[in-house]
Amino acid sequence: MILFIAAMLVAASVAGTLVTSVGDVSGSIDARSADAAQTIDTEVDIISDPGSEAVYDDSTTTVTLLVKNTGNGRLPADASKPDVLVDGQYVGAADRTLTVVSGSEWRSGNVVRLELTADLDPGEHRVVLIVNGDREVFEFYV
Repeated sequence: MILFIAAMLVAASVAGTLVTSVGDVSGSIDARSADAAQTIDTEVDIISDPGSEAVYDDSTTTVTLLVKNTGNGRLPADASKPDVLVDGQYVGAADRTLTVVSGSEWRSGNVVRLELTADLDPGEHRVVLIVNGDREVFEFYV
C-alpha cells in the first residue's frame, strides 16, 4: 500500500512537471509562428530609379527613395520601424522621414517616400533597407 501511494505521488509530480513544460513549449511555438508569419508576409521593393537625379539632393543632403509594399500584410508607416544603412552607417530615426504616397496606410501595393539625411561625396553609394527581416539593397551614384 505504501509503495502504491509513493508511486502515485511520483506519477502526479511528473505529470505536473510535464503539463507545465508542454504549456511553455506551446506558448513559445505560438509566439514564433506569429513572428514567422509576419516575416513571410513582409516584402518591400525599392522602386526608385538609381540613374535619376531625384534620388540625392546635394543642396539639402537628402536621399529620397520610393519603397513599395509588395507583400501581403500592412506595414507600419513609421520612420523608426525600418532599419536603414547608408554606406554601412546606420541612419537613426531622427534623420529620416517616411510618408505614404499612395493611400493613407502602407498596405500591399502602396508606396512610401523614405527621406534620409546623409551628406554624400561624389561616387557610388549603397542603401540597405530592412523591414521585418526583408532586406533590400539600392545602389546609386552621386
